[in-house]
Amino acid sequence: MSIPIKLDAFEGPLDLLLHLIDINKINIYDIPIALITDQYLDAIRGIEEQDLDSMSEFLLMASTLLRIKSKMLLPKEVDEETGEEIDPRAELVERLLEYKMYKYTSLELKDMAVDADRVFFKKSNLPPEILNYHETVPVSELLNDITLSKLNDIFESVMKRREDKIDPVRSKFGKIEKEEVSLTKKMYSVQEYGLLNRHFSFKKLLEGGSDKMDVIVTFLCVLELMKMGRMNVVQNDIFDDIEIEYTADDIVDFDENNGFGL
Repeated sequence: MSIPIKLDAFEGPLDLLLHLIDINKINIYDIPIALITDQYLDAIRGIEEQDLDSMSEFLLMASTLLRIKSKMLLPKEVDEETGEEIDPRAELVERLLEYKMYKYTSLELKDMAVDADRVFFKKSNLPPEILNYHETVPVSELLNDITLSKLNDIFESVMKRREDKIDPVRSKFGKIEKEEVSLTKKMYSVQEYGLLNRHFSFKKLLEGGSDKMDVIVTFLCVLELMKMGRMNVVQNDIFDDIEIEYTADDIVDFDENNGFGL
């Protein structure tokens, strides 16, 4: 049976043989050597029209196939050591399997090379002090007495501390928008409180404050009123409460942009 094959499509005689085995759906461990030899010879029939240097390997394989074919017609040889029959095709099968492995490996490497062309690597930009860092104590010494039980205890401790930081009430809130504290309104309320109480502590003044921002704005108002000479402030010792005396007899309007004196 003649099969038209273009020799330029194959890298060598083993490649051609694998092709013939594939198209005939032949078990590579049980090659019908007569069929494959005939098809192989038909494939290289135009040897006289080809370059002898490039076709020498194909001709060498043809002679190998003919030799195997002739051995298949002779009585089987027996291995003296094992007592098993020697298959003349064994060496060819081994060569085909080895070639097939290298062929598919090369295809895999080619695919990896194509994929690598699409990959870009970023150069390291770590600062020199980190690159030159050397551990003062080996990690192996730090972990030499660590057991799985101890690691579990450490993990549970870390998770508990993380849970303790979560406010059980506020964590369930949605998004909380902070209300801005008006400096103008706070300045008026502080002066009004001063007129009513005259002598009072800063802590007393902060009673009813809503949050940290309210405390900060109240403190700024006290500083501004001190600068204007409308308040006297005394603190006897560090960390003692601040005592305030409101010395003015009226309330002065205040604007955040223009200051007092509207």
